[in-house]
Amino acid sequence: MNKTANTNLIIVTGGPGMGKTSVINHLETLGYRCMHESGRTIIRHQLETGGTNLPWMNREGYANDMFKQALLDYSAAVESGLLTFFDRGLPDAIGYLTLCGLPVPKAMSTAAEQYRYFPKVFITPPWEAIYHGDDERKQSFAEAVATYEVMVDTYGKLGYKLVELPKLSIEERVKFMIDSLSYS
Repeated sequence: MNKTANTNLIIVTGGPGMGKTSVINHLETLGYRCMHESGRTIIRHQLETGGTNLPWMNREGYANDMFKQALLDYSAAVESGLLTFFDRGLPDAIGYLTLCGLPVPKAMSTAAEQYRYFPKVFITPPWEAIYHGDDERKQSFAEAVATYEVMVDTYGKLGYKLVELPKLSIEERVKFMIDSLSYS
């Protein structure tokens, strides 16, 4: 099995509402190629179509949809050959299932081992001052912290080195990331 890291693929992960998407959006305004989190897109699509693959209805279906989209995003990024930042990666679906106490399908574990990203993964720490829920993000802050902890464990078990983003402005977080990559 190929476990070669793809150094052009950079993940930003963490609990919900901790600033991942804001960081990704800022990177995009600076001209970087970015893959956006699939979770909200899946939720909107399921709500619009009357589907049930929602985190509050069918967690396994939701995780499978997230994983399928992450595979598509991974493939597109590899094919492009460009430096690409991801708002979550393949391991996040595994972390989500783990958080929910659900079994992780063997195919999902195998894919996460085989399809590798840059060995450094940026993680947004719990930060209550910026956390807020909405109609699509229904988790409490405590659930967001639990998600962060599961992502630390999931990525660590897969051999990634987690780099915590400082609790600074979006611009300063992005500068920290770029500087960290420069010294890799």
